[in-house]
Amino acid sequence: MNSLNRMFAFTYRNFIFSFRNFFAFMELLFWPVIGLLSVGLMSNFLGLQENYASFILTGAITAGVLQVTQLDVSYSLLYDIWSKSIKHTFLAPVAHYDYILGSWILGIVRGTMVFVIMAVFSVYAFDFVLPPPMITFMFMLGLYVNALVIGMLVCLLVLLYGQRVEVTAWSLATMLMLICGIYYPVNFLPKIFLKLSEFIPLTYFLEYYRSAYGFAPLFSHSLLKGFVLSFVYVIILFYLINYSFERARRTGMILKLSE
Repeated sequence: MNSLNRMFAFTYRNFIFSFRNFFAFMELLFWPVIGLLSVGLMSNFLGLQENYASFILTGAITAGVLQVTQLDVSYSLLYDIWSKSIKHTFLAPVAHYDYILGSWILGIVRGTMVFVIMAVFSVYAFDFVLPPPMITFMFMLGLYVNALVIGMLVCLLVLLYGQRVEVTAWSLATMLMLICGIYYPVNFLPKIFLKLSEFIPLTYFLEYYRSAYGFAPLFSHSLLKGFVLSFVYVIILFYLINYSFERARRTGMILKLSE
């Protein structure tokens, strides 16, 4: 119960930060919808068949949900850095999974809101057809775990290299989506990036979801591979974050991030 209380405390903290920040509203509603609108209008202009239009719209929805969800995990550490309170946070009896998972909970809530908004908008504006509920649920679950992995990677980089790498909170997810085939099949990528895409869980979740529109997956057992890779990365990143934090304490990085 104590662990759950600590996690929900960080959930509430992130909620307060988001509620008071106008730009959090932009991340939640404005930019995802603008991205979806531009992609949807482009698909209409090109006169794409229904399954190809759904392929593109799925990418736009994925980009919006993933970015919003992972930002909450990334902000779990960045909020303390921006407010110069990181040393005070870690003076409290909290573990790394408390602030990471607590922030992730709010990210899931915000990501779900973005998905509902974008999916409903796509249905009415572009005749988008959602796959069956179970397929959509498994896909969303995969997106949330991917967001956790990306957010944890941002936290790891910040602990290792300081505030100068905070730009990864906004750029890392975008770079990974380019490699995993956000708007195209990954076999259209150069061979080196195709091989790299096999190590990104989102590649498999996108293939699994798009198979509902009649696109044959490039990789077998997409759903299983996606979840196995995701959970392996989560375990490795928890270990590395713990190591990097101890290293940051020894080198004085924690104090520097609080100044």
